[in-house]
Amino acid sequence: MSFKYSRFIFPLLLLSLSLSGQTDTLRLIFAGDIMGHAPQISSAKTASGQYDYAPCFKYVKPILEGADIAIGNLELTLPGKAPYTGYPMFRSPDALATGLKSAGFDLLVTSNNHSNDAHGLGVVNTIETLRKEGFLQTGTFKNQRDRDALYPLMIYKNGFKIALLNYTYDTNGLPTEAPTIVNRIENEQIAADLAEARARKPHYIIVVMHWGLEYQLTENAVQREQAKFLIQNGADMVIGSHPHVVQPIRTERVTMPDGSQKEALVVYSLGNFISNQQQPNTDGGILFQVDLLKQKGSPEVRLGDHGMIPVWRYVHKTAAGKTTFFALPVSHVERNADLVPGMALSAQNAMLKFAEGLRKRVKYRELDLGR
Repeated sequence: MSFKYSRFIFPLLLLSLSLSGQTDTLRLIFAGDIMGHAPQISSAKTASGQYDYAPCFKYVKPILEGADIAIGNLELTLPGKAPYTGYPMFRSPDALATGLKSAGFDLLVTSNNHSNDAHGLGVVNTIETLRKEGFLQTGTFKNQRDRDALYPLMIYKNGFKIALLNYTYDTNGLPTEAPTIVNRIENEQIAADLAEARARKPHYIIVVMHWGLEYQLTENAVQREQAKFLIQNGADMVIGSHPHVVQPIRTERVTMPDGSQKEALVVYSLGNFISNQQQPNTDGGILFQVDLLKQKGSPEVRLGDHGMIPVWRYVHKTAAGKTTFFALPVSHVERNADLVPGMALSAQNAMLKFAEGLRKRVKYRELDLGR
C-alpha cells in the first residue's frame, strides 16, 4: 500500500475503532395510569371556559423531558366534544393531550379497559388527536389497515430500533365498534404479533400490559404466567398497568424453546400517575426509568441504570375554592420543603405516608434525582 492511500485509510480505521468503543444509550421513562375523573376535568376548566392541564405536570416535566422517550398509559378517551365525564365512562377534553405533550410525554398507549368509553368515534378521535399533537400511539387503531401499517410500533432513536406492543384484558364489557380495533390479551394473536416484531429484527421488544386485579398490592398467578409467555415469545421487558397501585418489580427467568434461559424485567404495575381515586395506595404511583445500552454497531442490548421514581397526586385548593391536581416527584418535595407553595402540612404527611408504604412494600432501587 502506498503512503498516498494509507493517509486516508489509517484515519478511517482509527475512526472505526473509536466508534466501535462508543456506547449508544436510550433513556426510557414509563408512567402509570393517566386518569380523568370528574373533579380533574372541573379543575382544568379555565375562567374562559377552555381547559388547561399544563399546571398538573409542571413538577414532573423536567424528569419527563430528561428521557429520550417518555411513555404513559392514557386510561380515558378524548371524544372531541362535550359532555366530558369521569368514572365510569372516562371522556376528557382534547386539551389533556396538549398538556401531556407539553409535559414531555412522547408516546401514549391506549389499549385499556376504558378504550371504548366514547364508543367507536371516541376511539378514532383519541387516536387522531394524539397523532395531531405529535405523539407516538399504539394499542388501539382506526381500522385493520391502520393496524397492519403501524403495528407493532417501531421506534427509532439514538441508534436503537425498539418494538413496542400493548394489550388489555377487557373493555368493561363495551364492544369494540367496527372498524376500530382494541388490542386484547389473546395469546394466539400476541404470539403472532411478537413473531412479527422479531422478524423486523429490533434491538429490544417491550410489551405494555393492562392486566391484573384492581387495588391488589401483589401480582397474581395469571400475571406471572402471562409475563413468562411474553418473554418466551420475545419480550425483553414487560410493563404493567391497571391495578391503580404499585405492584412488585421482578426479574423473571424463563426457559426458551431452544432450552436456553432468558431473564427479563417485569414491572407488574406502575400505579396511578394522576387521578382522583381515593382507595388506599391509589394516590400515587411510580415513574420507572431505565437506560438501555449497546455498543455502537452491535445488536446486543443490556440494562444500564434503572429504578423507580415515586410520584404522588396532590390536590391544591385555593382560598377561593379553585383546585389544581399535581403529579409530584416525592423525593424533590422531601428535599425542598418550599418547592410547592401553599402545600398544607396534612398533605405533606399524606405524601410521606404514601411514600413510606411504597418503599417498604416494593423495595426496589429508587433513583436519586439529584436535586
